[in-house]
Formats: sequence, structure tokens, C-alpha cells
Amino acid sequence: MPTSSSAPLTEGQRARIDALVASEPALAELARRFGDAGNDLAIVGGPVRDALMGRLGQDWDLTTNARPDEVDRLISGWADAVWDVGREFGTIALRKGVAHFEITTFRSDAYDASSRKPQVQFGDSLDGDLSRRDFTVNAMAVLLTRSGWEFADPHGGLADLETGILRTPVAAGISFGDDPLRMMRAARFVAQLGFEAHPEVVAAITAMADRMDIVSAERVRDELVKLICGDRPVPGLRLLVETGLADVTLPELPALKLESDEHHRHKDVYEHSLTVLEQAIELESARELPTAPDAVLRLAALLHDIGKPKTRRFQPGGAVTFHHHDVVGAKIARKRLRALRFSNDEVDEIARLVELHLRFHGYGSGEWTDSAVRRYVRDAGDQLERLHILTRADCTTRNQRKAARLQRIYDELEERISVLAEQEELASLRPDLDGNQIMQILGIGPGRDVGEAYKFLLELRLDQGPLGTDAAAEALKSWWEARR
Repeated sequence: MPTSSSAPLTEGQRARIDALVASEPALAELARRFGDAGNDLAIVGGPVRDALMGRLGQDWDLTTNARPDEVDRLISGWADAVWDVGREFGTIALRKGVAHFEITTFRSDAYDASSRKPQVQFGDSLDGDLSRRDFTVNAMAVLLTRSGWEFADPHGGLADLETGILRTPVAAGISFGDDPLRMMRAARFVAQLGFEAHPEVVAAITAMADRMDIVSAERVRDELVKLICGDRPVPGLRLLVETGLADVTLPELPALKLESDEHHRHKDVYEHSLTVLEQAIELESARELPTAPDAVLRLAALLHDIGKPKTRRFQPGGAVTFHHHDVVGAKIARKRLRALRFSNDEVDEIARLVELHLRFHGYGSGEWTDSAVRRYVRDAGDQLERLHILTRADCTTRNQRKAARLQRIYDELEERISVLAEQEELASLRPDLDGNQIMQILGIGPGRDVGEAYKFLLELRLDQGPLGTDAAAEALKSWWEARR
């Protein structure tokens, strides 16, 4: 039998658990199959936590005293699909209809101090299994029975859920020693759930941050993405920095705290970057970005100024400059993102946004020629909408007149892009002549000269807009004669 909740469920909370259990018909059949075989089956972790917060999903974490082979036998022929890639860790996954279930045998794992993986040991009780969970709000369970369900909360997760506190079921030092990635998860749940880490959790992370060295880059990356895509990533990022965890996982972020921003003397680059992230998230929603929450945009916003520490120069009179921090920052971003095992496409997209985030300011006070607009669109490529958002978010001045002027200028730029796009098909900028036409006009075969001619025509297209085939051919001939 599970341990009863430290605080009785209210009528509203019971209704939410009722809704959780009733939301997936397959649960009743699973409970019957396991119960008939003399096994326990409980919903555990995220689904229980989220249900009590008024949110229901279609992915289910279940736990049982049945061993993996027995689980396999009980679902064989009933599940629509079965995966046992997690069998080593006691997990059998299945799909029934649209619902996805992961059924894991009770665990009582042990970790080696230098290992990234647990030495899997199966347990015999639900309470024992719950004690090895990462946080109390994830250590609640709903035991499915023939007559309904029973609520298990041996570590006070319900009370912590109500007060928004993130605690560990056992001493935080023991929990984080078992799996150091839980320290990153603490920051992630602060961002996702809006909770506050308990002082014991903060102290343990601060003391044990260097233990993250044994965690694989891929696992760190995944937690960072979940954090940055949370509803409130900034408090989670602050926890990473304040505990020293970012020094191990994303050292470029705390490095920004030491640098003063030449445009915003009242705040450092670290605070500016967090503000840009928050403003990018607001614009992401306002502009209805289809990829929201957009990890690429949010990481670019967070990292857009990471080139400033390496480019800071003090000028006579006390001025500070950060020349070329956009280019330097893009290189630093590439290096860090590759170390964290982001995909090549993600690395390229984020680095390009970092490199281009100042491009708008290089065109003065709005005196944009058609050529400049075309080049802006060409350089941004498929990142243009993200660049629009990042550039707007990068304005954090408290000077309302300046902010309004920058917004007006950027509004005008977007309008110019829209007008030219209708006239010239800006989304697919290319010369008026293709490679075959170039070779035919010049009477040459494939080779380097064709590439040079193509570049010339593309630059001509950017400078003057569409010329038409005849005019482009004449310009090409003149260029070719001048080279000979």
C-alpha cells in the first residue's frame, strides 16, 4: 500500500486526478492486466504533477513492481507497438492508440562516483521508487486499483506544488550525487514551472557544480533546450549562473556579468542579454512564430553579445568599445554549440543570427537603398523572420524617444522588404542568367570563370534589381571583355 499524502487532497485536486485517470481509457485495461497478475501499477512523476496543476497530456510514465519480462508478457498482443530499448534500465515503452506509455520497474539505483549511468537495481516498493525521484513534485504517484485509485505522496510533493518550492525527496547532496544532471533539471523546472529552488537545493548545486563534468554533452544540451524553451527561462538561467553551474555548462553566460555595455551604462551585458531574451519571447508570441517556443531564436538572443568580453577596448575619456563583437561572438557561439552537440543546422542558424544582429544598425538612420535591403534579405536567408525579432528585441534602452525611433525605422525596413519582395521575388534572389546561359554567351565550358561570372551577375542583381535577360547578357559581355 502506498504511503498516504502528507496533506489530504482537496475536492478540486481529487477531481483533477479523476480527470487524469479518466482521460485515457487504456489505463483501465492496463490496471486490470497488471492487477490480475498480482502486480501494482501507478502513474508517477510528470503526469501526476501536471494533472494537479490543471494540465493533461498524452504521454504517460508508469511504474510497477513487475520485472521487464513480466511487463512484456502482460502487454504482448494488446499494445499497438512496443519498444524495449530501455529494458536495461527496466523500461518498456508502448503505444496504444494515440497514447504513449513508459512502464518502468520500481528502481533503487546506485551510482558510481565517476559514472554517468546508474548501476540498475530493481526495487520492491512504490515508496522506495519514489524516494529516488529527482524532486518531491515528481515523487507523487496515483496507484491504479480495481475500484479506482489511491494517491501516494510520501515526501510532501503536494505541499511543495502548492507553495511552488523545488525540493529533493532525500538530502539534495545525496540526490545530486546520484545523478548530477538533476542540478540542471532544477534550473529547468524553475523555468518551466515557475518554482523557486529550496535553499538546500541551491546550496547543494553551488557545492557540487563541478560534478557536471561527468555528464555527457548531449544530456546537458537537452536540459538546456528544455530550460530555454520554458515559460520563464530567465529565473532558470539565473540559477545556473548564481550557483556556478553555468561555469561548467555555458561559461560564456556568466562571463558577461563582468562587462559593461557601451550603450547601457546602468546595466551590464549579462542583464542586457537576459532582457533581450525576454523581449524575444514576447515578440515570438506576438508575431505568432510557427516554431514557438523557438530554441534557435532564444539561444541566439541569449548569446548575441558573447563576443563582447573578447572585444572590449577602453578608449581615452573612459569610453568602451566592442568592435566586431558580432563576428567574434558568432565564432564563440559555434564552438560552444558544437561542444554541446547541437546539430550542424542549429549551429549554423544560431551563429548566423549572432553575426547579423548588428547589421540593421550599420545602415544609419533609415536611409536604406534598394541594394542595401536586398543584401540584408540575402544575408539573412531563411533566418529573416528570426532576425527581425532578434533585432527588435535587442533594443533595451530606457530612452523612450530613442526606442520609438528605432522601432519606426525597423518598421520602415520591414515595409521596404515587403514591397521589394512583391516586385522582385526577394525570397529567391538569383542572377538574371543561369550557369548554362553564362557559358553559352561567353563561349566557355564549366569551370572557375563561370563561378566568377555568376558572382558578378548576382552582385549586379543586388545593386540594380532585375535587369532582364538581354540587359544582363550585355553587362556580362562587358565584364568579360574588361577582364581579358
